[in-house]
Amino acid sequence: MTLKGTVHKYARDNIDTDVILPGPYLKIHDHAELAKHAMEGVDTDFPKKVSKGDFILAGNNFGCGSSREHAPIALSHCGIAAVLAPSFARIFYRNCVDGGYLLPLEVEKTTLEQISDKDILQIDIEKNQINDLTNRKNFSISPFPPLIKKIIDSGGLMYYKE
Repeated sequence: MTLKGTVHKYARDNIDTDVILPGPYLKIHDHAELAKHAMEGVDTDFPKKVSKGDFILAGNNFGCGSSREHAPIALSHCGIAAVLAPSFARIFYRNCVDGGYLLPLEVEKTTLEQISDKDILQIDIEKNQINDLTNRKNFSISPFPPLIKKIIDSGGLMYYKE
């Protein structure tokens, strides 16, 4: 699987689910409507900047806070294909994978420092490689554990069969 898109960089650590999708929107069940409020606590113009297949590049512990699966739903329906970060809150990571919403890709802190906002990336999931097409640099991503990879390849936990 190969992904290509633009980076939206929010390099701070501990971006929590309350800013990814603020609490007042949790009663919304329409995924397209949720997408209009993605990252509202960090960048109110975020949904207008994103195109289908784009990426978020963020700091450590992305998705911490409450266990709301609304956060990865809003990001994916906004157009985000993957979030790249040195680490993720475990519940956010599993919500992304289990729901089949988007890919949580773990990268080194040095990768975060070398990729800029608006860079164009091509990511090869099978080779665990990022190609920064803007700066002509290559980086690695951590491979998924075997079970997680099987769930991702199935399209989410609901479609996974042993």
